Amino acid sequence: MRKLLLGLDAGQTVTKAVLFDAAGRQVAKGSIKVPLHTPRPCWVERDMNQVWEAAQQAIRRCLADGGVTTGREVAAVGLSGHNDGLYAVDARHEPVRAAISAMDTRAHTVLDGWRDTPVWPQALAWSGQVPFAASPAAVLAWLKSHEPTVLERSRWLMFCKDWLRLKLTGEVATDPTEASASFTDVHTHAYSRPLLDLYGLGELAGKLPPVLPCEAVAGRVTAEAAAATGLSVGTPIVTGAHDVDAAAIGIGGITPGDLCLIAGTFSVNQVVSDRVVIDPRWQVRNFVRPHQWMSMSTSPASVANLEWFLRVVGVPTAPGESVHDVIAEEVGAHLAGPSEVLFHPFIYGSPHSWPASGTFLGLRGWHTRGHLLRALLEGVVLNHRWHVDALSSALPITGATRLTGGAARSETWAQMFSDALNRPIEVPRVDESAARGAALLAGTAIGMFTGIDDTRALTTGGRSYEPDAGRVAVLGEAYQAYLAAVDALGPVWSRLAGG
Repeated sequence: MRKLLLGLDAGQTVTKAVLFDAAGRQVAKGSIKVPLHTPRPCWVERDMNQVWEAAQQAIRRCLADGGVTTGREVAAVGLSGHNDGLYAVDARHEPVRAAISAMDTRAHTVLDGWRDTPVWPQALAWSGQVPFAASPAAVLAWLKSHEPTVLERSRWLMFCKDWLRLKLTGEVATDPTEASASFTDVHTHAYSRPLLDLYGLGELAGKLPPVLPCEAVAGRVTAEAAAATGLSVGTPIVTGAHDVDAAAIGIGGITPGDLCLIAGTFSVNQVVSDRVVIDPRWQVRNFVRPHQWMSMSTSPASVANLEWFLRVVGVPTAPGESVHDVIAEEVGAHLAGPSEVLFHPFIYGSPHSWPASGTFLGLRGWHTRGHLLRALLEGVVLNHRWHVDALSSALPITGATRLTGGAARSETWAQMFSDALNRPIEVPRVDESAARGAALLAGTAIGMFTGIDDTRALTTGGRSYEPDAGRVAVLGEAYQAYLAAVDALGPVWSRLAGG
């Protein structure tokens, strides 16, 4: 009988279940989209029961795709998921309200109240980061002011993957990477009561889930979950990690000095380090290994912009045709010469002050959809460059630069990353990096691997891109115009938002 590992990755919009063999090779996959709801401006929510139903369907599809006839072929399950936001449950483990996504920005008013007070510098010094609108500190503070009964009714304040583990096992837990979203001491990796008190949330200390190692067995599949998913009763469920840490593991970006770029819903740009380097332009969070940290410079401003554009404008594709291939053809026809149109990819948020928003600049009557697509792809890459420039100003980036996420599926886009960053880019031959990282943690937990650096699980092969001197110059000029526009548009964005 085969011995397979299942990685369950719950992203912002899609939940994926992926099977891997004992060498870390992908065997099968199932994926289900989970709708986002925006009942009010700035609100981005999900139905928690729909999230669980999507996970069930993804697992069943994956097992069917892999020809798994008995759940016993799955030796263990590892979890990864989007961090931040909130998945709150009551004492009966039922949802208290709709989940709040990491793309939600309702709590920007909370940040305004903290920014010029001692909260801001103390949060940075104690936790290694300042809060953003969807971080647990801001979200919980907003709920305390606007929906206090939610906190009163809540027994556990959880993250997405921890909600799914609860449904699979009946057990409550989180891991060090996710726990560090707001309330852990940056030096000790442990929950800090002074941090909770700093945000006025000290009374919630007992509602934070216990922290287990990423590679620990956190529970086993219950009979109810087995019937819903096709997994076997008693299958080990491993704690897992924040999806960006899991993605770094999945593509081998676990050595201090390696740069990992995750171009998905969020623009995630991260470096593992052996020491704490604090700066408000990035978050210093716990890595999966003790006494290591993941410095992440992030914003909700990456491939989600393309998904929005395609939803609004549309790009026709034939059955079986890749949208990336169609886009590459349109962009390629307008790729020569300087960037005539600029795009700020801030549809769902930005790394800049609220309320920066998505903006096309330089439009002319002769511009086509291809010009807009080129501008959009470049704008996403230039936003990544802003984050990478911040990180490289204080952290040594001496290793490889690896790209994963939706943009990595496009050769045109991957080349833009190399040109905009003026760095060689590696795109490992890994289709689902976060799910793979979660599966490797599961394999470590049950002894199939010696650790996340086990040579049997290292990635091999893939695509590589070298900077093109001409395009480096073009995107360098575009970047300067992009930054100048960010500075100039601040008052306009504020006026449009009614500020």
